Amino acid sequence: MKDHRTLDDREETAAEERLYRAILTLRSVDDCRAFFHDLCTPAELQAFKDRWAVVELLSGGELSYRQIHERTGISVTTIGRVARYLGAGQGGYARALQRSQRQG
Repeated sequence: MKDHRTLDDREETAAEERLYRAILTLRSVDDCRAFFHDLCTPAELQAFKDRWAVVELLSGGELSYRQIHERTGISVTTIGRVARYLGAGQGGYARALQRSQRQG
């Protein structure tokens, strides 16, 4: 947490909850694109896109970290972090991947 923050833990949790609820109101890719372009800096949005690309490439199980790096330019450190959370995180990547594959 940054030093300038004034929200207490309860307020921080409530703000997080409201953010997730706002995301759940989005109904289309265009809605999501507009929201995230407004919410994120270009660098933050690129980081999200990079991580999701890594999730998709890792899920195929055919490429090594080095091959993913060579193909995408994404750092091996980021690839390793995504892989760690894909395998032992809270299941968010896996659920989103499964659901997005079903939607095709």
